[in-house]
Amino acid sequence: MSEESSERPEPAAPQGLVRLLQEFTLEANRYVDSAGARNDMHRTDLNALAVIMRHTAKDQIVTPGVLRKELNLSSPATTALIDRLYGSGHVVRERQGADRRQVQLRMTPKAYRDGGAMFLPLARHMGAAMAEFTAAELDVAARFMESMIGATISAAQEAAAQEPAGTAPPTTPQPRPVAPEPPAPSR
Repeated sequence: MSEESSERPEPAAPQGLVRLLQEFTLEANRYVDSAGARNDMHRTDLNALAVIMRHTAKDQIVTPGVLRKELNLSSPATTALIDRLYGSGHVVRERQGADRRQVQLRMTPKAYRDGGAMFLPLARHMGAAMAEFTAAELDVAARFMESMIGATISAAQEAAAQEPAGTAPPTTPQPRPVAPEPPAPSR
């Protein structure tokens, strides 16, 4: 390995990578908005399906509470979301196991078909772009992206724990100094 290739990137390189990540995020969001709009689905609907798919792939149960927490929604917003997904035929509500009170959410075959159709163009273009890289380069890119995802999750948790911008913690009021009385006019 040459001396040049083992050196750290120049200081400007990280800002360039951050800018590229921001641009990628923006373009991915635009694609999701466009694909969702063509199918009368909100971004939150598509995010919910992604959460359900991710948990299902890990053999984890998905409940309304899981969606509420992962998507940072209120209980009424979660109910409206599930109602939309149920009404569009993308999820079913099931009660399984010992606790029949717990509602579990499952994606339908229609959801998989619609999702595949919505994201096929993106997958095709991304696949063509990835074909330009070696397996070793893709491994480095995957490690980098995993690290960036972890960093973003940590930053989000830190931001959630902070006071909102522009608010300061309450302070104890300090007594105002009392100005001396002016002398009485002399007569």
